[in-house]
Amino acid sequence: MAEQGAARAEGPAAAAIAAAWVGGAHSLRAAVFAGGTLGAVARLALDRLIPVTPGTWPWPTFAANILGALLLGYLTTRLLERLPPSTHLRPLLGTGFCGALTTFSTFQIEAIDLGRDGHATFAATYVTASIAAGMLAIAASTALVRRARVRHR
Repeated sequence: MAEQGAARAEGPAAAAIAAAWVGGAHSLRAAVFAGGTLGAVARLALDRLIPVTPGTWPWPTFAANILGALLLGYLTTRLLERLPPSTHLRPLLGTGFCGALTTFSTFQIEAIDLGRDGHATFAATYVTASIAAGMLAIAASTALVRRARVRHR
């Protein structure tokens, strides 16, 4: 039986499976995984570098989300408008790295906790500032990429 399985693994189906593994969905998953790993490590580093005490501005999450928005605006615009098409760069850098670096769930929990602890105005300011700064970061990084002159070789 094992020999028959090995024999079948050498046929056209095995070639198709190998091609799908190398250039298909599995390689995209690997790119997202690799980028996500690096983004999560960066997020953890921010959390460790900038301590937060209850009732104060949640700087690590704010910084991660704004940095993620800045990077996502830059990378997405650059990858779509300035560089040759790539199958793996957007999943690696956008979905993986930026997705793991930024955190909407922690942002929500921190805002809710601030409001629940009697800091409703502070919570509303945090939410408003986070959204506004994120949108400005995306707009600025996109404009920066679009403003750069394209060099022709």
